[in-house]
Amino acid sequence: MKRSKIFRSLILSVLIGAVVVTVLPITGTTAGKKNQREEIYKKLSVFTQALTYIEKNYVKEVDPQKLIYGAIKGMVAELDPHTTFMPPDFYKEMEIETKGEFGGLGIEITMKKGILTIVSPIEGTPAYKKGLKAGDKIIAIEGKPTRGLTLMEAVKKLRGKKGTKVTITIQRDDEKPFDVTIVRDIIKVKSVSYRMEDPKAKIGYVRIRSFQEKTSKQLDKALSALEKQGMRALVLDLRNNPGGLLSQAVGVSDRFLGKGKLVVSIKGRNGANEVKFMAHKEHTFPYHPMVVLVNAGSASASEIVAGALQDWHRAVIAGERTFGKGSVQTVYPLSDGSALKLTTAAYYTPTGRSIQEEGIIPDVEIPSDITEKSEGNKTVIREESLKHHFAQGVIKPEKKKGKKGESQKSPEDKLKDYQLKYALEFLKGWLLINNKEIFGGEKAAQR
Repeated sequence: MKRSKIFRSLILSVLIGAVVVTVLPITGTTAGKKNQREEIYKKLSVFTQALTYIEKNYVKEVDPQKLIYGAIKGMVAELDPHTTFMPPDFYKEMEIETKGEFGGLGIEITMKKGILTIVSPIEGTPAYKKGLKAGDKIIAIEGKPTRGLTLMEAVKKLRGKKGTKVTITIQRDDEKPFDVTIVRDIIKVKSVSYRMEDPKAKIGYVRIRSFQEKTSKQLDKALSALEKQGMRALVLDLRNNPGGLLSQAVGVSDRFLGKGKLVVSIKGRNGANEVKFMAHKEHTFPYHPMVVLVNAGSASASEIVAGALQDWHRAVIAGERTFGKGSVQTVYPLSDGSALKLTTAAYYTPTGRSIQEEGIIPDVEIPSDITEKSEGNKTVIREESLKHHFAQGVIKPEKKKGKKGESQKSPEDKLKDYQLKYALEFLKGWLLINNKEIFGGEKAAQR
């Protein structure tokens, strides 16, 4: 009896928290909305009854927290794909990723056809020093198979305190699987990397992997270093950048746009509570002709940057259509250390475009492989592919092509980054004819 009372108390406390989140936007609205709120309270009594039956009569004893978390996950699953409930451990991982510093191995990983695969080792980290390579498959962690794990579960197993060891089993190409024992260290992930891509033409290259707390400051250092090397043009690479912090997307755009220019606007439910983010004079770097590279992996914050630079004619956008995530999420921490990541607004580019579903259409479309004339041969996931996504408009399905014929290109050519190659050739051409107006230079700035 005592346990039952505690259980019902836990249910009520969690439900009250859920109701607050649900009804806050309804407060002070019409009578119809009031009735809707009352209906929610009625349904909550049904919810409580069902949980009580499970607690009393289910064949096995069930952890109350597991039931409550499961109920919240089920609730948010009825919303859009970017609204999620994060238990305490998942929420901590998200905070760690945002800050860009954690104890681990120093590898970027992804799930490729259900197999945990290394995207790339980070230079100077324990994984890099142990010789791990891009494309290596992690088939086991501490002797336990990784198949069936989610990406977050795998991350949790690989991360840990500095000085602790973890043994992973690697499958590399057709070689026999082998074990690698790595001592974890503090990994400081730089979201920005840079180099002088073409020293002769003085074309700089900056890649932003994600938008973290220090991205804008890291970009400042990168641009300053390239300026000292005499940079005359810039390639900004946002490919496979999944997004991140809205504030940092605004900050990055701010570096390239003049004072008072609109970067992005966000609007809440029914277009209410519009907030506009503007560029500032003190953040603007010297003008340079610029190409921004994007692809289907460029999402959210990446699309904000690409959309702002495209609308102001500040850069030529090249590559493939972006992911198409035009919504903003707010994280609400909950009392037990968990959190709710809730879609609270939609964002719009400076000209008022919503890129939800459609994405950013490049000024110049270039496939990642020049032998591919469309995406019909590739499995490409974008916003419109996701269950429960917001329907902004009708997206025409992309035509599928038959099997590709034999390529006339050599294996060496296939390894080249054709999108980057295009960006370099394009900038070289414009530097030669010295026509900056197309990039939104001095004349365009007066418009």
